[in-house]
Amino acid sequence: MPELINIYCDESCHLENDEQTAMTLGAVWCPAASARQIADDIREVKAKHGVGVHFESKWTKVSPGGFRFYQALLDYFFDNSHLRLRALVAADKSKLRHTEFGQSHDTWYYKMYFQLLRELVSRSTQYAIYLDIKDTRGATKTEKLHEVLCNYLRDFNRQVILRVQTVGSREVQQVQLADLLTGIVSAASRDVTRSPTKRALVQHMQERSGHNLRCSTPLSAEKVNIFRWDPREVGS
Repeated sequence: MPELINIYCDESCHLENDEQTAMTLGAVWCPAASARQIADDIREVKAKHGVGVHFESKWTKVSPGGFRFYQALLDYFFDNSHLRLRALVAADKSKLRHTEFGQSHDTWYYKMYFQLLRELVSRSTQYAIYLDIKDTRGATKTEKLHEVLCNYLRDFNRQVILRVQTVGSREVQQVQLADLLTGIVSAASRDVTRSPTKRALVQHMQERSGHNLRCSTPLSAEKVNIFRWDPREVGS
């Protein structure tokens, strides 16, 4: 049987008119066989730091009082050999020209998800992909993403990409981890956070990864892989 990989996705600053320059998509992935243990481990980190096992950890919730907890969560990611991250940073949304490319912002958003995921999938493995719920239309869009990924792999019977579905982040520990890591990469790319606590977490992730989070990594980078996407000029 091929190995089954779970991929957990989240996004930061994805809205068209949110006055943020960059959008970041992140995918945390691990073997499905390790998923339950990883979820239990994350709950244990929560319990150890007194935030409660049902606490929903999110980048937007980072505060000075929670710094040690979020730092420990980061360290858990780096110390667990089963966990990896790929992030895509769309560097400047102000350069987007949706009309000239015959698309909506929502369509472009899912095209970026394809760019994020295409480097993670191959025909030799099976995948279950989980996206944080974005809006009430997510089911239709994720079905299209599933179709496009399957066509890319010539997986017409869906024996490789087994599922692409939305989930609630409150119930899935790995989606919460994806939220944190995506938020850190996003903050590094935008360089706008006024929070010393968040800046410290950005610095800690840079030190642990050995990468400048504002730059693309080599495609061969395994633990933390970052791709900065820039809109191509019209006519190029």
